[in-house]
Amino acid sequence: MCSNYDACTKPERLRMYFGVEPPPRIKSQVWPLYEAPFIRRHPHKDVGDDAVPAREAVAGLFGLIPHWAGEMTFGRRTYNARSETVAEKPSFRDAWRNGLHCIVPVECIYEPDWRGGKAMPTRIQRKDGKPIGIAGLWTSNTKATGDEVFSFTMLTVNADDHALFKHFHKPGDEKRMVVILREDQYDEWLDAPASRSMDFMRQFPAELLMATAEPDRGKKTR
Repeated sequence: MCSNYDACTKPERLRMYFGVEPPPRIKSQVWPLYEAPFIRRHPHKDVGDDAVPAREAVAGLFGLIPHWAGEMTFGRRTYNARSETVAEKPSFRDAWRNGLHCIVPVECIYEPDWRGGKAMPTRIQRKDGKPIGIAGLWTSNTKATGDEVFSFTMLTVNADDHALFKHFHKPGDEKRMVVILREDQYDEWLDAPASRSMDFMRQFPAELLMATAEPDRGKKTR
């Protein structure tokens, strides 16, 4: 499960790899309830105006806050959604059933490697140097603060047999990994109806990723 990552925030990389302009107020190092970019279909993409982009990057909180939640702190436990239960869990089911798909643009994620007997922060990124597009869900909430607040979650799949992600998290715990999309899936995922969402819940090939120990990765800092 991913609770810490470095967001893709450089304007030139967001434009080149995701075709979006960066939103304001985003942080590069992200923990739950930090504001970071997510990419969705522009709500007015079908109006026929060439000035309206097909995709837009929005600043949202990392940790899904469903429309009925009355507290922002709800997002501290909803930053990842298990693909096996996302359709039934009250926190996620509305976003899943309504096909509120998004892409989370990421430079790298961090996971704890326990093979040495204690947690070693480990950076995971693409070998080719491109940013990672993670499949997610987004929603908006006005109940918690009275203002509209966007938030998002990353979808995950089992990784017990994945050549890379099987090494992370405590011994005996189920291994999980975020759903990393191929570039040619970006538009498909954003457009997919809820009935097709599960088609994308697949492991990303381990040979296209690399992991690097980063023992000095600091504690949460704002």
